[in-house]
Amino acid sequence: MNGTPTLPATGPTSSWRADHFLSLLEFAAPSLGADGAAGWLDDDGAVDPDQPAHLWITCRMTHTFGLGHLLGVDGAAALLERGISGLTATLADPVDGGWLASLGPGAGEVDGTKQAYGHAFVVLAGSTGTVARTPGAESLLDSALAVLDARFWEAEHQLHLDERSRDWATVDPYRGVNANMHGVEALLAAHDATGERRWLDRAAVIADRVIGWAADNGWRIPEHFDSAWRPQLEYNADRPHDPFKPYGATPGHGLEWARLLLQVDVAGGTAGRRTDAARNLFERAVADGWDGPQGGFVYTTDWAGDPVEARRFHWVAAEAAAAADVLHRTTDEARFAELADRWWGWIDAHLVDHERGSWFHELDTDNVPSGRTWIGKPDVYHAAQAVILPDLPLTGSFAASARAAGRILEGARLRTSTQAGER
Repeated sequence: MNGTPTLPATGPTSSWRADHFLSLLEFAAPSLGADGAAGWLDDDGAVDPDQPAHLWITCRMTHTFGLGHLLGVDGAAALLERGISGLTATLADPVDGGWLASLGPGAGEVDGTKQAYGHAFVVLAGSTGTVARTPGAESLLDSALAVLDARFWEAEHQLHLDERSRDWATVDPYRGVNANMHGVEALLAAHDATGERRWLDRAAVIADRVIGWAADNGWRIPEHFDSAWRPQLEYNADRPHDPFKPYGATPGHGLEWARLLLQVDVAGGTAGRRTDAARNLFERAVADGWDGPQGGFVYTTDWAGDPVEARRFHWVAAEAAAAADVLHRTTDEARFAELADRWWGWIDAHLVDHERGSWFHELDTDNVPSGRTWIGKPDVYHAAQAVILPDLPLTGSFAASARAAGRILEGARLRTSTQAGER
C-alpha cells in the first residue's frame, strides 16, 4: 500500500480527490474475505483476527466499492460483487430471516441481534449494487426493503424502531435517531435505485420529524428516545464514550443531517424547503463542535453546547466538509466553500495517515492519534464519500451522483490484490 497522496491545505482539486479516493479503496480492499464479509482493519490495513465481521462494515465497504465501480475504477466491480454475495449468503440469517449483526471472530460465534442500523446499510449496499447493475443486487435490495418495512417501520410514529431479538419476537424499548438518519440515507438511495416514490416520501417524513425535534431543542438533535418516542436527554450520561449511543448532542450528526436534508430536497424537487433547517443544524454543530484553539470537531457536547467527549473522530470532519460543500452548492455562499477548504487542510494535517493509508479514526484533544473508542481503521465510507463528493453532481444519493458523473475515473486501477484469503 503506497502512502495516501498529500492534500493541499489551500483546498481540493479534482486531481488529488481522485487519487485520494482511489487510495482509500485500495486500503479497504483487504477487508472483504473470500466469503464476502468484511473484517475490521487495523492501523496497517490488515484484518484484525480478534474482531468479528460486522454487517454495517460489510455494507459500507460494499457500497464504497460500488461507487468506485460506477466511477470507472478497474478492480472495484469484483469487490462490489463479492460484497453483494457476502450480504446475500454469509451474513443473511438462514433461520429467522433478515441479517445477522456480526459473525465471529471465533468459529460459530454469531450476534443475531436484528438492528435497524445494519439493515438500513443493507438497503444502501443493495441500492448501490442495483444502480451499478451488479448480479444479485436487485434481489438483495428487494429483500432488504421488505424487511426494513415489515420489521422496523412503526407506521404510527413514522419512524424506524431500533432493535429486535434474532427471532424478531422481542422489541428493545430503546428508540434512536441514528438508525433513522441512516434510514433516510438508505431510503433516498432506494428511491434512486428503484424509482419508487414511497421510499422518498418516507425519507422526507423522517427528516421532518427530526427537524421538529431539533428546532425545539436549540438545533441540537435529541438522539435517544423511549418506546413512545419521548426524548431521553440524559440517556447514557454514564457512558459518554459510546461509539453509537453517546450521551448528549452529537455535532457530527447535525452536520450529516444538514447534508441529508438538502439531498431530500434535491431528490424531491423541493429546492429551498429544508435549507433553513440545514443551515441551522450546520451552524449549531460548528459553533458547538469546532475547537477553535486546537482545531478539530469534538465528538459530543452537553445540552448547553459544552464538550463532553472532546476527542476527534474522523467521520465528524468528513461530514463537516461534505455538508459545507453541499451548502455551498445549494446557497452559493462563498463562506461554506471557505470552511470546507479550511477543514480539508486540517484533515490533511491531522487525520490522513500519509505513511500507511486511510484516516486515523480517533485523535485526542491535542490532535494526536488515539484509540480509546475506535481501534484501527475499519471504515473508509465517510472519508471516501466526502473526498469524491465535490466532483459529483448533487442528487439524492451517492450512487445516483456517481452514475450521473459517469466513468470519470476511467483508467484508474486498484493496485491492491482483490484475491482475499479465507477468514
